[in-house]
Amino acid sequence: MKLYDAVFAPSPRRVRIFLAEKHIEVERVMVDLRRNEQLGDPYLAINPRGAVPALELDDGEVICESAAICRYFEAVQPEPALFGITALDIGRIESWTRRIESDGYAAAVYAFRNAQPAFEDRAAPGKWPAMPQIPELGARGLIMWGAFVDALDGRLRERDWIATDGFSFADITALVTIDFALRAGFVVPDSCHAIRRWHEAVSARPSAAA
Repeated sequence: MKLYDAVFAPSPRRVRIFLAEKHIEVERVMVDLRRNEQLGDPYLAINPRGAVPALELDDGEVICESAAICRYFEAVQPEPALFGITALDIGRIESWTRRIESDGYAAAVYAFRNAQPAFEDRAAPGKWPAMPQIPELGARGLIMWGAFVDALDGRLRERDWIATDGFSFADITALVTIDFALRAGFVVPDSCHAIRRWHEAVSARPSAAA
């Protein structure tokens, strides 16, 4: 079994944090995004979409998408349960994970990839036909980001974790989203005290360094 990984990218980091929380070790094969190795023939033979991460099983089957890879490992090793145990907790974690992805992560990607000259004609990650940048999407991303952090801060004002009473996949998703956004030049306003408290607590977990 091999995990095709990449430093700095948020999606592979989400899997690494998840595996660290589970105390699961998997052989890692590094893909250099700065050299566009994800778009080279050797990696495209693993994942034709040209995106990381990808999990190659011992029988050669490949599972792509970070959430799907984490779901696979949750089924293999249910404890600790990071996707929830009760029906209600599973629904809460799924709901908040989707919201973080669509409102927060998408906002950061829109603004980042539609503004950086390095992504000219590559406004979407992965292998696509030429994908022109749309500056208006960058502006939309900034608006989305502001609304996202306001909503997340409101959620965290009277609770320690985002979705349930315990640390979950939703918290992992939010951590990699916020850290990616901060590196991309976004800000979490000083007024968002709850997010800052939560972020400090999550960042202090050993898994955050994975």
